[in-house]
Amino acid sequence: MKIGIIGAGAIGQAFAKQSADAGYDVVISNSRGAESLKEIATQLGGNAKAGSVEEAATAEVIFLALQWQHIEQATQNINWEGKIVIDPTNPILPGFKLADLGNKTSSEVVQEWVSGAKLVKAFNTLQPGILASNPIQNGGNRVLFFSGNYDDAKDIVSGIINRIGFAGIDLGRLNEGGKLQQFPGGALPALNLIKM
Repeated sequence: MKIGIIGAGAIGQAFAKQSADAGYDVVISNSRGAESLKEIATQLGGNAKAGSVEEAATAEVIFLALQWQHIEQATQNINWEGKIVIDPTNPILPGFKLADLGNKTSSEVVQEWVSGAKLVKAFNTLQPGILASNPIQNGGNRVLFFSGNYDDAKDIVSGIINRIGFAGIDLGRLNEGGKLQQFPGGALPALNLIKM
């Protein structure tokens, strides 16, 4: 399975490293182009390579590692039909202001921007440094929460989570689990739990 990552900040790199180490083919991209990411791709090793956003968007699973204020524009010219999108974003604007979401969760808003895709909220409750570290700790597996409205997409993302070494916990639909996961406001961000 090929995984495309749009955004190469700390979360994107942490997920890329874990996915490449787990044997997935990973294309990491940013708005500045593949050349700017060659050194990072080399450091990630394994099956990771630098590519364009367009190339990353051809993958079956796309990880949106973008700051909130860039997501809507960055997702506009991509055909999302049939894609699975992992949304690790939190609705924080510069100055640590909360974005106006209406009465929706942030992932319900992102789902509208990636119309045609099946979105799964995941990888947003742990800090990048923790996400990048070994998920197998003291004989157990670090817990990673996920939620989404499509069971088939959640099955695929759950498979990725478990293959990397995390213990995935399904929280249900975006309007329920997404609310628990959301930062700020949710009960689960920053909880670093180990499933024995």
